[in-house]
Formats: sequence, structure tokens, C-alpha cells
Amino acid sequence: QGELVESGGGSVEAGGSLTLSCAAPGSPAMSLCTGWFRQAPGKQREGVAGILAGGDRTYYTDSVKGRFTITQDNAKRTVYLQMNNLKPEDSAMYYCAAPLTCDSWFSARADTNWGQGTRVTVSS
Repeated sequence: QGELVESGGGSVEAGGSLTLSCAAPGSPAMSLCTGWFRQAPGKQREGVAGILAGGDRTYYTDSVKGRFTITQDNAKRTVYLQMNNLKPEDSAMYYCAAPLTCDSWFSARADTNWGQGTRVTVSS
């Protein structure tokens, strides 16, 4: 997996929506397992959503279930994170990462590449 380029962050009010994109322009295909992580100031990085190639399996942390959706467009070599009903606690820097290990959950491995991050700010 080569460079990952994220976009789509911004500032919204609570209840609003944003869609994050993670593109791999220099790679022939998306990795088998790709995911989104986030890190808020003073907090540890956490896995938000992950996806196996083809969408056969998706993963969501409990706090975003029912509000976030991760999808993958292999033709565009892009993974999306649709975020609805955003809450102030969703505010963080969001990072795309691949390749990951996907089994019972998704996690970084030694050769995981990280995007530069895109900031999401949700105001109450």
C-alpha cells in the first residue's frame, strides 16, 4: 500500500454530516484491510471503522455504530467514511491507515501506512 490521501474533514454543528475520503492514488488496488482511526487532544488513538476488501466485513467502534458507515470503491481505490448525526465527542483528527490486520477487530501492523489526517470539529 502506497501513499494515502485523506479529505473531507471540516466543521459542522451537532447532528450534521461529513464524508471522509481516503484515496490511494499510487497503488494498483486498495489493501485487503483498511480503516479509519481518530485521535482527540489528550486522548489515545482509537479505531473507528474498518473494512475488508469488497465490503465482506466491516467493523465499528460502539460509539459510532448506527451513525457511521465505511465503504470502499475499488475502481477509484478509495475508502469512504460517511458520518451522520455527528456529536461533539466525535471531534478529532481522523486518519486513514492500510494495510491493517483484520480478524476479530482491525489493527495496525509493522508496515501500515498512515494518511496525513483530516480534522473533524463538531460544535454543540
